[in-house]
Amino acid sequence: MDSALLCQQIRKVNHHIKITLADWGATEQLICIIKTDMKLEYILECGSGKLNEDNLIVEKNLFGVFDGATSLDKRTFDNGKTGGFLASAAARSVFVKNHYPLVSLAKGANQEIHNQMLGHGVNLSRKENLWSTSAAVVRIKDDRLEWVQTGDCFIVLVFKDNSHKVLVEKQDHDYDTLCMWKKAVEKDLTGPDKILPVQSTSDKNRINEVLGAQIKKIRSQMNEKYGVLNGEEKAVDFLNYGYETLDGVKDILLFTDGLSIPQKNPERSKNFSSLVKNYLSLGLDGLAAEIRKTEKKDPHCTVYPRFKCHDDIAAIAIKNP
Repeated sequence: MDSALLCQQIRKVNHHIKITLADWGATEQLICIIKTDMKLEYILECGSGKLNEDNLIVEKNLFGVFDGATSLDKRTFDNGKTGGFLASAAARSVFVKNHYPLVSLAKGANQEIHNQMLGHGVNLSRKENLWSTSAAVVRIKDDRLEWVQTGDCFIVLVFKDNSHKVLVEKQDHDYDTLCMWKKAVEKDLTGPDKILPVQSTSDKNRINEVLGAQIKKIRSQMNEKYGVLNGEEKAVDFLNYGYETLDGVKDILLFTDGLSIPQKNPERSKNFSSLVKNYLSLGLDGLAAEIRKTEKKDPHCTVYPRFKCHDDIAAIAIKNP
C-alpha cells in the first residue's frame, strides 16, 4: 500500500447514525433498541510521521480509538508498516466484531497482537521490540454506556450543564521524561550539537536522541507501572472498564493523546477542562485545528514539551440526543 494512503486524513462532521435494532451477540442473547439520529464527529489524522499509527471504530453502536506506539527497535513489516500501526489495526480488527463484552474483546485484542508478533518473527523477550497500542472503546445500549480503556486513550463525558467527567483519572507515565526535556531545553537550547541546531528548519524533535535511555526505561515499564495492549499476559491486569448511565450526558468524547492541548509545563495528571471548553465552543474539528495551529508555531517542541511536532489524532465526539 502506498505510504500516502497509510497516512489517513479523515474528517466527518455531523454524521448521523440511524440504527433501530442491533443484535448484541450470543453472550447476551437479546435484541435491544439503539437510539436514533445520534450525531457524531470523528477525526483520523496523521501527525509528523509517514503513516498514522492511530485507528478508530465507528460501527453501529460501537465506537473506539486506538493509539499505536512504534517499537523502539524501529523495525518495520509488510512494506513499511510499523509495529504501532499493526498493533492498533490488530486491536481494531477484534473489537469491530462487537460480539462479546468489551473487556473480553480487549483481552482478545491483546492476544491477537501477540499472535501477529509471533507471525512476524518479533523477539518477544525484549520489551523494546513489542508492538503496542492504547485503546478506549465504548458501546451504547439504551441509556447505558459500556466502556473499556487502557494506556493513553481517554473517555470524557460532557454533561448538559457543561461539566465533565473523565472515566479514568491517571498519571502520565511520560511526565518525568517531558520534565527532563524541558530542563534540557532551558539549559542548552541552541548551538552546535545542542538541543536545537542553529538555523535549523527541520521539525524533527531531538528528544529521542537526547533522552533515548530515559525513553527506553519508561517503555520497559509497560504493564508494570502503566497499561497497554502489547501481547503480554499482564496487560489484562491494567484494563479499566465499567458501565455509566447516560442520564444527563450530552456528549461522549473518545480521543488519543494527539488531541491533547499543548502545555508549557508538563502535567503529572492531565487536566481536560480546557479541552472540554474548547470543544464546546469550536467543535471537534475546530479543537483539532487549534491544537495543530499551536503545535506548528513550536516545531522543535521547545516551548511545549512533547515527543514530536504533530502527534497522530484519532477522536470521536458523540452527541447524545
